[in-house]
Amino acid sequence: MTPNIPSTTDSQKRVVIIGAGFGGLATAQKLAGNKNFQVVLIDKNNYHQFQPLFYQVATAGLEPSAISFPLRYAFHNAHNVHVRVTEVKKILPENKQIETGLGNIDYDFLVLGIGADTNFFGMKNIQERALPMKSVGEALGLRNRLLENFEKALVSDNEDERTGLMNIVVVGGGPTGVEVSGTLAEMKKHVLPNDYPELDFDLMQVHLVESGAELLGPMSKESQVKSKEYLEKLGVKVMLSTRVTDFDGTNVFLGDGSTIRTNNLVWAAGVRANTLEGINPEVLVRGGRIKVNSFNQIEGYDDIFAIGDVAFMTEEKYPNGHPQVAQPAIQQAKLLSKNLLKIIRNEPLKAFTYTDLGSMATVGRNLAVVDLPFWKFQGFFAWLTWMFVHLMAIVGVKNKLLIFINWLWNYVTYDQSLRLIIKTKGPKI
Repeated sequence: MTPNIPSTTDSQKRVVIIGAGFGGLATAQKLAGNKNFQVVLIDKNNYHQFQPLFYQVATAGLEPSAISFPLRYAFHNAHNVHVRVTEVKKILPENKQIETGLGNIDYDFLVLGIGADTNFFGMKNIQERALPMKSVGEALGLRNRLLENFEKALVSDNEDERTGLMNIVVVGGGPTGVEVSGTLAEMKKHVLPNDYPELDFDLMQVHLVESGAELLGPMSKESQVKSKEYLEKLGVKVMLSTRVTDFDGTNVFLGDGSTIRTNNLVWAAGVRANTLEGINPEVLVRGGRIKVNSFNQIEGYDDIFAIGDVAFMTEEKYPNGHPQVAQPAIQQAKLLSKNLLKIIRNEPLKAFTYTDLGSMATVGRNLAVVDLPFWKFQGFFAWLTWMFVHLMAIVGVKNKLLIFINWLWNYVTYDQSLRLIIKTKGPKI
């Protein structure tokens, strides 16, 4: 096979971008239409995924298509951008090439925006049996599993089995864990009893387990306290300073020796940067991140850059690297696109400085916490702020409209009618 990419002109440099997450997509968008560059954007999927709303797909609040945007559509008018859907197998720095499932691709500059995946911390049983949520596919799989287990509970004549099928344990007290726990608690109260009137939902418990002493660790003390208060009012059993050690498919084992009966373990406890063969392993640090300088150049390479979750860049305010969220990736992408132009013009590069725009998390209907650099607030206005910020960040006008309609309908009716068990089946290719 061949990637079948047009040759560059004498005045063009080829920028190969691996990964169409927030950083990779933003880099390609900034270079689109620039006659100095030919851009090759590579991803294993043909769409961009909006990760902050994965939990709403998992809890039947949104359809997968609402938070996904086709890459080719994003570059309809950018004739210098070429999208290729394939797996990258290896980087060949000595040849300035990458090895892919379509063949080798040459580059003048290589940008790694390969993001991060779920970190199971070496716990094999949990990796095999828990439900992660780091892709649209995994979110849809989580939705299917939860709904299938409610169907099984409906026909079970064993109370212990029904309890295990209905109980849900969420591990990880970051934004994802808080948001999915709050949504599940609201579904228990407002939605599921109407779907399954024969089931006793007093049997169902939603547990949120966090190994640290507080929820939303990087956020303010006010947000940490309020988020716990909101969750407990919704009926979530919040367990702090508690570590999950194992899961056998029917019981979650905790560090203090106790267990929780459940068939549903949702894992939102950590991330680990994705890696690619070919990069010097000496530049890898904790969590698999790649050491880069203030221009996002990987240590030891002038023509290979890393951005976003995979990049480990230190600043005085961030000695342990930038937070692995969307904003650092987007800001690095914007500056990198400018610095690439400076490189070919032999101009001095501009160093990256992260501007913290704030952080936020929604807990449930009318409930959210927001930390801005100049203001911290919680409650209904924080919830409206959270919705507005996320709606504006979604790629595509149609997706914004679909999500707004879904949210409005859900607010009025408490019911999305999206609780579908969808399984893919097709011919083997």
